[in-house]
Amino acid sequence: MLPSPSSSPRAILEDRLNVDVTPPRKRKSQLLTPPKSGAVNSRKRPAKRPAQEKSRKRAKSCKTVGEGVEEETEEEDPSLFESSDEDAPCIPSRPRRRPIFRVQSSFASTSAHVFRRVEVSTRPILQSFVSSLKSDVYTCQSLRANAFLTPPYACAYSHVAKLGGLPLLAVSTEEGTVQIINTSKRNPWDPEPVRNVLQPHENGIFDVKWDRTDTHIATCSGDQSSRITSVEKNVVTHVLRGHSSTVKTAAWDPTNDALLATGGRDGTVCLWDIRTSTSLVEGVYVSEPVIVIPNAHEAPTKTKSRKGSKLTSTPVTKAVTNIIYPSTQPYGLVSSGSSDGMLRFWDLRKPSQKSRSTKPRLPAVLYSTVLDPTTLHGSKRSRGITSLVQGTGPTSGLIFGLGYDSRIHTYSLPTLEAQPTGFSEETMQTTSFYVGLALSPCGNWLACGASSPKSSSFLFEVTGAGKVDGKPHIQRAVELRGQRGEMGAVDWADGSLATCADDGTVRVWRPDIEAYRHCTKNPADAQWDWYWSRQLV
Repeated sequence: MLPSPSSSPRAILEDRLNVDVTPPRKRKSQLLTPPKSGAVNSRKRPAKRPAQEKSRKRAKSCKTVGEGVEEETEEEDPSLFESSDEDAPCIPSRPRRRPIFRVQSSFASTSAHVFRRVEVSTRPILQSFVSSLKSDVYTCQSLRANAFLTPPYACAYSHVAKLGGLPLLAVSTEEGTVQIINTSKRNPWDPEPVRNVLQPHENGIFDVKWDRTDTHIATCSGDQSSRITSVEKNVVTHVLRGHSSTVKTAAWDPTNDALLATGGRDGTVCLWDIRTSTSLVEGVYVSEPVIVIPNAHEAPTKTKSRKGSKLTSTPVTKAVTNIIYPSTQPYGLVSSGSSDGMLRFWDLRKPSQKSRSTKPRLPAVLYSTVLDPTTLHGSKRSRGITSLVQGTGPTSGLIFGLGYDSRIHTYSLPTLEAQPTGFSEETMQTTSFYVGLALSPCGNWLACGASSPKSSSFLFEVTGAGKVDGKPHIQRAVELRGQRGEMGAVDWADGSLATCADDGTVRVWRPDIEAYRHCTKNPADAQWDWYWSRQLV
């Protein structure tokens, strides 16, 4: 039989001296006792203090009462904590004058110039770009019997490649083919992976874009049509007809896989919804545009009419060179033209307003560039924009435009105001319609081709392009040489850059500091195995 518990629970003991309540020890704050005169050189051991002798004497008593055990009691002499005559006078502790919330508020109210963000330059990474002569060059084979190579017109890495996945590069050629190349890093003795060759057109393809799922690609051709091709099945699924001239550019809607926009040399911007295909011809859906913006970048000129001296406006057709969907504006579209450096922001929403007219309402120009940046650097006339890219990461909220004036201009979203920050190089010439511009996935670097006979591409660090300090940005570029003819299309993947040239080759560049140091120290030996970047000074 278990013993009955006591009427009252046993007292919980403290963990210090095993007593009910431990008396707190209150020590007075003291300073060190200064030595007496003449005691510095004395080797005699000082006498013990009386407080130390008394601290060793303690009285303890233990007594058992009933079933419990009486706790130990400790008697302490009050003189234990008394200071001797040799001790210094007591100094009370100072209270905290600034509580923690006041300290935090003081940091918040401190001027911004006290805490400045330290920016680390990534230019040394650009300077370490190299390309192997044995494993980083790919040729665009021709399908014709009387030709060996065909020049590439455009290239684009898949979305997975930009995120660090399998680097699949789509390269469009003059013959209307699209070659899917695996540009993974390999040893010089390893064979090239098998390519997937598509032929959606019989004419040259001027632009190629992957959809969001990387399963279909959209192509723009000189046959006045755009086509959507399934990469896995190698078949054309949709044909988009609505332009009256060469289709120059295409862009997928980042929020809907069924929507895309195209721009052509007829000055028209067409918006497509592949779910509204009207007919099926030989297993291929033929679609018409759901929205058409004619003369998107027209420049009206005033001429005299035949009947009198009354002035009328005659539209002049200007080509649409590039189209992008801004990531910060889900219902907008930005386009550039071949006549000037003015960008236009189109509002794709159609507000329901009562109107007797049966004509469809066209998207309105919500924003437009006010001051043409191509006329601010000594040019007597306006120059067009050949390529557009939007910023990401540190350059988010910006748009970079490559102009025919051989300069890279910067615009801010959503107003499209031209910024004073620009990038150029003395040896860089971009006077061709085929020269492209690309931004790295990290948002720190820009790469552009060139139409000069030296066949070079140029790299710029654009991390601080968003700073508004009223000063033009002056920075020398990093030049990449290794191909012949005009170097037009360029695109980035995670950790690599692809450049296309008129000699029918595609070259891949990668940052490799060890190989770059070897090339700079032993250029005579390294020229047989590597191409490396050159810093312009």
